[in-house]
Amino acid sequence: MNIFITATNTNMGKTYTTLKLINKLQKMGYKVGAFKPIETGVVDIPSDGLKLYQAIDNKNLSLDDIVPIQLQLPASPIVAGNVDFKKIDKAYNKLKQKFDILLIEGAGGIKVPITTNFYMYDFIDYFGAKSLLVVGSALGCINDLELNLSFFEPTIWAINVFDDDFYTISYPYFKTKYKNVLTIQKNLDTIIEKLLKG
Repeated sequence: MNIFITATNTNMGKTYTTLKLINKLQKMGYKVGAFKPIETGVVDIPSDGLKLYQAIDNKNLSLDDIVPIQLQLPASPIVAGNVDFKKIDKAYNKLKQKFDILLIEGAGGIKVPITTNFYMYDFIDYFGAKSLLVVGSALGCINDLELNLSFFEPTIWAINVFDDDFYTISYPYFKTKYKNVLTIQKNLDTIIEKLLKG
């Protein structure tokens, strides 16, 4: 099973969420792998990729297997450099054989351009994955979520609560419009259940 972790924007908590999922799924007895096809802003090592690499059973794997495309400029892949899909495919095929569940972490938000005709969201179909949309809790998250939901329908979405004012400023809207508002911090079990079942 493949699960693609994306977000409403950059720095919303994709890596944080992926690490939480790895830990929980491993405790449930699954062999869990992690894959970040592209990481930008890489100077020496891919910092997000390293965290993922250290969290999984990485025997016989290299950091390059986890993050096959590492680009130095902290920008959209289309700007940061050339993306070699053959390299991505090779790494993916190696990882897929080793794990029951492969968590695939995107870069930036869902509409980040990788080439002129391939966007981050295209990886969902590319890998035949379910999708988890991580919504950062800062002011503006209502707009961010609504824009994302008007564009695509994730398997599930959840709030990553890192803003102290979220429950005062944004939560009342979410609670009114959506029956069950899930957060990474409080509802990880439910999130996983829905991803595994859906």
